Amino acid sequence: MKTILAIESSCDDTSAAVIQDGWLLSMVTANQNVHKKYGGVVPELASRAHQANIVPVIDTAIKDAGVKISDISAIAFTRGPGLLGSLLVGVSFAKGFALANNIPMIEVNHLHGHIAALFLKEKGIAHTDPQFPFLTLLVSGGHTQIILVKSFFEKEIIGETIDDAAGEAFDKTAKILGLPYPGGPLIDKYSKLGNPKRFKFSKPKVGDIDFSFSGLKTAILYFIRDEHKKNPNFVKENLYDICASVQFSIIDILIEKLTNAVLKTGIKEVAIAGGVSANSGLRNRLKAEAEENDWVLHIPEFKFTTDNAAMIAMTAYHKLLRREFTEHTVTAEARLKDI
Repeated sequence: MKTILAIESSCDDTSAAVIQDGWLLSMVTANQNVHKKYGGVVPELASRAHQANIVPVIDTAIKDAGVKISDISAIAFTRGPGLLGSLLVGVSFAKGFALANNIPMIEVNHLHGHIAALFLKEKGIAHTDPQFPFLTLLVSGGHTQIILVKSFFEKEIIGETIDDAAGEAFDKTAKILGLPYPGGPLIDKYSKLGNPKRFKFSKPKVGDIDFSFSGLKTAILYFIRDEHKKNPNFVKENLYDICASVQFSIIDILIEKLTNAVLKTGIKEVAIAGGVSANSGLRNRLKAEAEENDWVLHIPEFKFTTDNAAMIAMTAYHKLLRREFTEHTVTAEARLKDI
C-alpha cells in the first residue's frame, strides 16, 4: 500500500492529511483566528501560529487515519506559491520528518493541489472524476485563471486576470463595506437577502477569456463613497442589495469568460476550484449554465475548496506513482510558477 502524509501551510491554515492508495483517510485543519482583528492575514503571526499548530495537527491526522508512522511511504508538502514564512514551517517539518523516518519527500505546487481536489475520494461517498481534457476555472484570493487540464501533469493556462483576482475583489469590497475579515463569505451570505439587479457596475473590456477586477474594485469604492456623501447610512440601509449586486457582477464576469473558453475549445467537461468555488452564488450559476449548455460539471465539496492538505496529498499520490521525489536541498518559493 502507498500511504502519503501531506502538509499544507501556504497561508493561514495549518492542515495535514493522509491518503492511502488514492483514498482519503483523514484530514485535520487548524484555523488562525488571530488575523480577524487586523482585517487580513499578518504573515509574521501566521508563521508563528503554524509553528504552534503543525505538530498536533499532524499527530491527529495520523491517528485519525488509523495508520502508524512506519506505514507512511512519503511525506508531501506545499512548496509554493504562498507566504514565505508559512511555507517554510511546512517545508522544514517535512524535511525533518523525512530524515527521521527515512522516507522520500514530494513537493507540490499549491495551485496543482486545487485542481487535484476534484479527484479526492472518500469511502462511502459517491464521486465522479473529471475526464481529461477538461477546463477548470481556478478562483481564489490570489488567482483567477481558466486552465486547460490535459492530464495530471500537463496543464495550460488559457485565460487569466491581468491585474487583481476575483477573491480579492470580494475581500476588498467587504472591507469597503466595513465587514469583518474574512469578508467574502459574508458577502455571499448577505447577497441571498438582496436584489442582485439593484445596482449595476460596468464590465471590464479585456480579452475574451481574460479577466480584470481592478476597475470593478475602484468603481465599487467610488460608488460607496459618493452614495455615503448623500446618505451617511447608505451602506447600513442597503447592505444586502449592495452585496447581491457586487456578487452578481463578479460572477457574471467569471461565467462569461468561462463560457467563451468552452466555445473556443469545444470542451464541455468543466470544473471549478479554489477558495471562491465555495461561493454559493457561483456554484448555483454554474449548475444553471451547465444544465442549459450541456456541460459536464464538477464542483468540489466545500471542505476541499479552501486550502487543505487533502488536495496536496492527492497531487503527491500521482507523483509518487511516477517516483517524482524531492531533494533535501529544496526551499520554499513564495512565487512558485503557477502551472
